[in-house]
Amino acid sequence: MTLRLFDTETRTLREFTPLVPGHASVYLCGATVQGEPHIGHVRSGVAFDVLRRWLAANGFDVAFIRNVTDIDDKILNKAVEHGRPWWEWAATHERAFDRAYDTLGVLPPSAEPRATGHITQMVDMMQRLIDKGHAYPSEGNVYFDVLSYPDYGQLSGHKLDDVHQGESAGTGKKDQRDFTLWKAAKPGEPSWPSPWGPGRPGWHLECSAMAEFYLGPEFDIHCGGMDLVFPHHENEIAQSKAAGDGFARYWLHNGWVTMSGEKMSKSLGNVLTIRNVLERVGVRAVELRYYLGSAHYRSMLEYSDQALTEAAAAYQRIEAFVLRVAERAGEVPVGDWTPAFADAIDDDLAVPKALAEIHRLVHEGNRAVEGGQLEQARTLAGQVRAMLGILGVDPLDAHWVTPADSSSALEALDVLINAELLRRQEARATKDWATADAVRDRLKAAGIEVTDTAKGAEWSLAKD
Repeated sequence: MTLRLFDTETRTLREFTPLVPGHASVYLCGATVQGEPHIGHVRSGVAFDVLRRWLAANGFDVAFIRNVTDIDDKILNKAVEHGRPWWEWAATHERAFDRAYDTLGVLPPSAEPRATGHITQMVDMMQRLIDKGHAYPSEGNVYFDVLSYPDYGQLSGHKLDDVHQGESAGTGKKDQRDFTLWKAAKPGEPSWPSPWGPGRPGWHLECSAMAEFYLGPEFDIHCGGMDLVFPHHENEIAQSKAAGDGFARYWLHNGWVTMSGEKMSKSLGNVLTIRNVLERVGVRAVELRYYLGSAHYRSMLEYSDQALTEAAAAYQRIEAFVLRVAERAGEVPVGDWTPAFADAIDDDLAVPKALAEIHRLVHEGNRAVEGGQLEQARTLAGQVRAMLGILGVDPLDAHWVTPADSSSALEALDVLINAELLRRQEARATKDWATADAVRDRLKAAGIEVTDTAKGAEWSLAKD
């Protein structure tokens, strides 16, 4: 394994060398649980789930931390707007995010710390920064002194004269470019005790304190959306390194999901929740995951119903091959991925190249099936399963084959039958009537009626 990752900080493709041999430590900035998750929110979860699976498949012991921001101005404002306690609002939408990740087959993190559970660690980090002259208390707030850290801007490339933190107004700042570590308590808002008075943590401080607590003062990879490069990740670097930590050695950032060229966000009103997409477009969760993970993680993904439908059809062709081999040749054990697939994933998680390799094997495997070479087909299907497993969309994985309800079972049946109908259609096109009739008879014996219409063959369950 020679994994190369594009590091945002150095703007270069760097070979991954772990801090501790055989161990990979990864921190992913998780959700600010202010509302229902949309497909833009979960793209990072899908993208870096592939990284995690690849590291684990290559023998690494992976510590994967994904935090939850459960105290924030947006959460407090939303809770007030809906007349709900802030903690209930946060907990409700934290569960919604968990459901969304699980729906899309994203592996649960090694730990999923909440910001409110790590106030002690944040207070400790602030005290270290004050002691080192990088932070100062003022009127119950604590601010990071940006001018005290000469390397500020190293991640984003921002110049100090251009820095605007974009945070709510605070009192007592020495310089408007300074950012908030601790917000003094306001009437009616939640607060925690600190040496500088009651208050609550600033957003940037949370991740630095939690990453240090779970992964140590220096760790391998920090991930997140490209919208977090500035100010969030820039401020994380400044406060962590100023406090004496080595912090992250590699920085990975995924592109946005866009609609009409605009980032998907609640403020723009162009959001699509997971449930909405699945119900409205009529795709399965595995197909939505395939779509979200099909583009390179650093590229923008321009959403459209048509693009999602086309991706679903592409996945169904792969799935149909695996299921067809399983039906004809018996159990299809997970095999080994091909060198071309490994080269693609090692090249900064180049999923589009990896998918091209998968489709090549599917084409070769279908020819083997048609030629009666079932053992070869089973070997190829096993390789396809191994590669799909890294991408999190193996159709025979228990996460996808265990039906949650009767409709899920019907969807799975539909995939199997349509694969057979496609084979029948191809046989009829080449006037291979024996094969076409054999498919029809086999389906009839299984209780499936086939009707030829002007739009093509349709199937239904035979009536008693």
